[in-house]
Amino acid sequence: QVQLVESGGGLVQAGGSLRLSCAVSGSIFGSNLMAWYRQVSGKQRELVAVQSNVGSTNYADPVKGRFTISRDNAKNTVYLQMNSLKPEDTAVYYCNLASRGLTYWGKGTLVTVSS
Repeated sequence: QVQLVESGGGLVQAGGSLRLSCAVSGSIFGSNLMAWYRQVSGKQRELVAVQSNVGSTNYADPVKGRFTISRDNAKNTVYLQMNSLKPEDTAVYYCNLASRGLTYWGKGTLVTVSS
């Protein structure tokens, strides 16, 4: 059974940095996508960044140039390095894995950016 556990959220001042981690337990075979989403209370969950198992990446416009997604396939871990954080980045960040027609979610980690 595949499980995703996020860590690294917290409170940071505007302009600061945080690195989120998502540890994936269970076996992952074949092509897959790992992604970070975020959700503000009362709004839809939105894609932040995605990376394939061969390294291609894509970012939402609001975070381009500030956030970097990376993954360590040997450790089954995906990261989100967030720099130059803004108050509007405040949200619960969720890790997502799409593999073999299935989708898995973590429980989320809260990021709060103070002005």
